[in-house]
Amino acid sequence: MRFAFVTDELPRPGSAGHLAFNHAVISWLRGLGAEVTVVLVRPRLRLPVERYGEAPVAGPGLGFWGGHVFAPRPFDVARIMSRHLLGHLPGWLAGFIRRRGRAAEYGLVDTVLGAFVTPAQAAWCATRIAGLNPDAVLVDTIFRAAILQDPRLHGLNSVILAHDVFHLRHRALTLAGYQVHPEVLSRELEARMLNHGRAIAAIQPDEAALIRQMCPDRRVVSAPMPAAPSPRPAGGARGLDQLVFVGSDSMPNIDGLRWFLADIWPRLKTWRNTVTLELIGDCGRAFGRLPEGVSRAGRVRDLAPALHRARLAISPLRVGSGLKIKLLDYARHGLITVATPESLQGFAADADAPFIAAADAVSFTVAIAEQLRRARPEADEQRALGYVARHYGVDRSFAGLAAALGLDARWRPPIVSGQTIRAPDR
Repeated sequence: MRFAFVTDELPRPGSAGHLAFNHAVISWLRGLGAEVTVVLVRPRLRLPVERYGEAPVAGPGLGFWGGHVFAPRPFDVARIMSRHLLGHLPGWLAGFIRRRGRAAEYGLVDTVLGAFVTPAQAAWCATRIAGLNPDAVLVDTIFRAAILQDPRLHGLNSVILAHDVFHLRHRALTLAGYQVHPEVLSRELEARMLNHGRAIAAIQPDEAALIRQMCPDRRVVSAPMPAAPSPRPAGGARGLDQLVFVGSDSMPNIDGLRWFLADIWPRLKTWRNTVTLELIGDCGRAFGRLPEGVSRAGRVRDLAPALHRARLAISPLRVGSGLKIKLLDYARHGLITVATPESLQGFAADADAPFIAAADAVSFTVAIAEQLRRARPEADEQRALGYVARHYGVDRSFAGLAAALGLDARWRPPIVSGQTIRAPDR
């Protein structure tokens, strides 16, 4: 089978949850023997030339040769290099420049939820997709869904990947006082965009239920992020008082960390001065001088060493929707997570889930202190690893997506990483 995957950034793990999810979907399809072409709606690369071995890449203003995707136009190269250089500035300065640099396109906003495709981008992508003659097209969120309106794609099976219910995230950020682009994103607009697809894949069951109400005429399935257990190597030890947080510099992450560092961290340091926190990913760059005991590692090639040396993970997010993929990363590496209720939406219910809910600063502090006081790292690891093994194997996670793509009807159940992809009951 042949698939087109429409998005606006190269799918890859390790930098942001939605990119990791997209990468997981492409890897799963390729593991089944399918051909996948990534169609980028715009030349949004980290560098003017990038190696990308996951799948062929096409897009307006892009070339692809020998496993490398490149942007040949000088204007695009200048924009890409400007973004790259911002990544080497102090986070607060980069944020200031980025906010003003994108003002002409988005206005002076605190965060951009997404940019809807332009008519020119939609036309280019539709032409390329029609030329590929795929069995189905996967579209990354409502912001690319307008491509499916092109008459050349009518009759083509299509699935919109709904990483979030965006009107809920938009409302939460707006109520928290942030300026958001797009300025307006209503339930009605989101439903209209979702209806462009034949099927919709929500990232967690609660949001699948809500989307069914919004789009009663569409097939809606749940497709959570799969998570393969990654046990700690023999001989490795966890730091007794070491916390970890993994995240990009998205507004929900920064908002949650500001709250944690202002209202929770001083209490923890008073309780035990040896407690430390490691920030992994771009989230640490958003802050100037960090409090004593807090360090930033930036982006890392492999999360496993950092997560295997931590004793406890945190997720202090106060805004957001979708599924917090970072919590699955924590769990599959054997970590318990102290998390706000907002962080825990959509996870599989299980009395032995590796999460401790804490809604306010005092309860968050107490939960961390109690967990660090307990000397049961091996038992905690087995609790976390068992949870992802029970609920987030690739066969269970992507069974609904397989059905929406027609894999259950057209292919025999294959073996992927030792797990059978079973056709779900209809």
